[in-house]
Amino acid sequence: MSSPNSRGGRTRSRLALGSLVAIGAIAIGIAVPCAVGASTGSISAATGTKTIETIKTNWTTFFKGTTPAAKKETLLQDGSKFAAFLKEQAKSAAALSTSVKVTKVTVTSKTSARVTYTIYLGSTAAEPNASGTAVLQDKVWKVSDTSFCALVSLEGAAPKACS
Repeated sequence: MSSPNSRGGRTRSRLALGSLVAIGAIAIGIAVPCAVGASTGSISAATGTKTIETIKTNWTTFFKGTTPAAKKETLLQDGSKFAAFLKEQAKSAAALSTSVKVTKVTVTSKTSARVTYTIYLGSTAAEPNASGTAVLQDKVWKVSDTSFCALVSLEGAAPKACS
């Protein structure tokens, strides 16, 4: 027969082990594609794939050189602040050859996701494995203004709206 202390010790040990396993899974980055439910804040694997695909599509559309500036404005956080810059940028021959490949999307909250992507100029990877943020604004997943400003700053031509 075991004493109360030894039984309690085993229970505490199991709880501690269970906590360590959970913390370890988080620490090593075990991730399941997911989205965050709009009404409850709960993680939903069923809607996760749709959310991730929407983010990928919107980023691909935004960075596609032939996408009209007006459409890009709708896919950029606070896009109206960047309208003139987007119109000017659309005239650039380099901009017309731009595309993006999104390689990973991790939804981090109801309104935010981390995006890993590569920007191409023609067939050349100009910005490989870049990291940015998608934000949910007005029920649309958009390229965050912070991510956009970081990229255009690399060109040395950031608009005033980035300040």
